[in-house]
Amino acid sequence: MARILLQSKSAAVNPLKSSQPLGAAFAFLGVDGAMPLFHGSQGCTSFALVLFVRHFKEAIPLQTTAMDEVATILGAADHLEEAILNLKNRTKPKLIGVCTTALVETRGEDCAGDIANVKLKHTQELAGTEVVLANTPDFDGAIEEGWARAVTAMIEGITRSGERARHPKKIAILPGCNLTVADVEHMRDMVESFGLKPVILPDISGSLDGTVPDRWVATTYGGTSVEDIRELGTAMQCIAIGEHMRRPAKALLGVTGVPYVLFQSLTGLQDTDRFVSLLSSISGAAVPARVRWRRAQLQDAMLDGHFHFGGKKIAIAAEPDQLFQLATFFAGLGSEIAAAVTTTDRSKILEKVPAVSVQIGDLGDLESLAVGADLLVTHSHGRQASERLRIPLMRIGFPVFDRLGSQHKLAILYQGTRDLIFEVANIFQANQHAPTPEALDPLRNREISHERCSPPLAGQ
Repeated sequence: MARILLQSKSAAVNPLKSSQPLGAAFAFLGVDGAMPLFHGSQGCTSFALVLFVRHFKEAIPLQTTAMDEVATILGAADHLEEAILNLKNRTKPKLIGVCTTALVETRGEDCAGDIANVKLKHTQELAGTEVVLANTPDFDGAIEEGWARAVTAMIEGITRSGERARHPKKIAILPGCNLTVADVEHMRDMVESFGLKPVILPDISGSLDGTVPDRWVATTYGGTSVEDIRELGTAMQCIAIGEHMRRPAKALLGVTGVPYVLFQSLTGLQDTDRFVSLLSSISGAAVPARVRWRRAQLQDAMLDGHFHFGGKKIAIAAEPDQLFQLATFFAGLGSEIAAAVTTTDRSKILEKVPAVSVQIGDLGDLESLAVGADLLVTHSHGRQASERLRIPLMRIGFPVFDRLGSQHKLAILYQGTRDLIFEVANIFQANQHAPTPEALDPLRNREISHERCSPPLAGQ
């Protein structure tokens, strides 16, 4: 069991984590016709918007209540009401996802009460639009907590409560924020290959997949529909991916009685086998030949790749669930986790990370712990540490802004694990150093004492 080392520094050096409101907005972006709304100052929203745009290279719908000095002192209920009504009139969203920031949380505003008053006061004006609140202070938690709180808020605020008639082929899937667009698309294809109908919440593969609409759309386009969220109680089974999705899965169980199974990772042969076995059990169908073929390809990739992974030292900095996902992947192929850094100590999954210790910290901690490692694994803000340490960097997580196509990289199930093996092995091969003559022959140029030298033969 890994030891959790708490942060002792007074300030972050090259921060690793993104905030809770950003994580909540990220989840709301996976819903069709949604508009995330930051309840706080304009600067908080601008910073999150910059990160989203740089990562996805897309137009991101994100709004703010734009609290000023007066609202900060006297209260911002009027700002929140005005923002909700303006969004309804101008963009006509199907969902407004309110994400609180440190400003209103520190002040102690009753945002839930304010939203309830707005709904009661403007029932007719807000018809056809759901307003959901996620309490996400910046000073607490990180992107995973914000994502999970937003999903929980949507389930508790939109999904119809009570036991419902279950559709035998319908399953609800709650993906973690560490899954990419490609991961979600591939997972849907896998589930549908068993004849099942997945409802994925949130579904970023429908809204952040890089397509260009034929007309301007002010909200998100694509993703989980509000009606699908409302009817989650008709699913036969819920599958949650990542420890941070346990809370939304429990919320769905409490609201509708739909049972859930949690997968802490879908990367690797063993975890994918469990996932495929569950799908086969739910559907009553045999595993498709195409899926079996992908499994055989992964086995061959593991045989080819383990020569490059064995004995390598890996330094990883990521959110807790992604840290666990990557660390177990590398350890399973014979690598050593030389450094493990994450953003928060709230997740129980950290104890299962295959490392001696897990440091709660920033990329400055990663740089100090990664000396002598063979590979750095983190997002784009780790590039300076990579240059200084002269260690190759594998970019993964959020944000990745200095490479194209990060959201279309696959890293789960049989095919994604295979692709991940090839990517890492190719990095190792591209950065291996040819041995010097001195390294090959340790006796070369060895200094020998003159007294121990035998006399020259010429004098005999």
